[in-house]
Amino acid sequence: MIPKGQLLIIGGKEDRDGNNPEMKDKNNDFSPNEILKLLARSKDDRIEVITAATSEPESMHATYTKTFEEIGYTNFGFLDICDDQIHTDYHLKRVKAANTVFFTGGDQDRICKIFQQSVLTDLLKEKYYNEENFMIAGTSAGAMCMPDIVILEAINGEAILEHDIELDCGLGLIGNCIIDTHFVHRARFGRLAHAVILHQNSWGIGLGEDTALLIEQGSKSTCHGSGMVWILNAKEIGQTNIETVKKGSPVYAENLKVHILTEGCKIDFNNNVFAGTSSEKSKNNKE
Repeated sequence: MIPKGQLLIIGGKEDRDGNNPEMKDKNNDFSPNEILKLLARSKDDRIEVITAATSEPESMHATYTKTFEEIGYTNFGFLDICDDQIHTDYHLKRVKAANTVFFTGGDQDRICKIFQQSVLTDLLKEKYYNEENFMIAGTSAGAMCMPDIVILEAINGEAILEHDIELDCGLGLIGNCIIDTHFVHRARFGRLAHAVILHQNSWGIGLGEDTALLIEQGSKSTCHGSGMVWILNAKEIGQTNIETVKKGSPVYAENLKVHILTEGCKIDFNNNVFAGTSSEKSKNNKE
């Protein structure tokens, strides 16, 4: 079934109050609050911000309230959901009425423990698949928890070592991918590569800071923001020792493929079709 809604996955440190993206003064295409402006089609659409990933929800309230008011959003609220609150009618009614549900950053394990196998997650999936213009968004940990598989912990070392990564079940909002965030600044190429070598039918999505993918119809993705999105494809891997390597020994792999997306680039995960923003211009120049 093709979802009618949208997913917005953000690499963290998006342009907002208190953040100063590295590319702000360097990238000629930088646009203030560009990513968070994608959260709603109308300034009056209801946005519910879920702070389950953080132990300090009050700071998220202040940060996003100021930023949303600067953008011009007039209809938003915060759900500080804990384990014992997950099934309350209050939260279900608010999510049911929302146009956008936005997961903040923090610890992806907190989100997974609270939302796995919950009626609230079932409601999110129902709205995502059946409601046009409904969006589920997440930044940092809030993005990482969305697929079937989530990276909980991993070592960012010079080598990919067997048993240095911990994976678990995510929320299952999108299949066939594994998401990592703060991808460039925190040197996470190795751990995402490890994850997709272990799960070769899954795309690896490495989101840079102040950068996002807007995913429509479950697979058609467009890059937004001032940085990069790295796409790792392990489906055509040749030689690898992933199934025989011993604990603590390095992992190798042949023919791991990589795409790099910047503002406006597109990729369809169903058919592996990539479109760069200058492809049509280059074609015209050759003619």
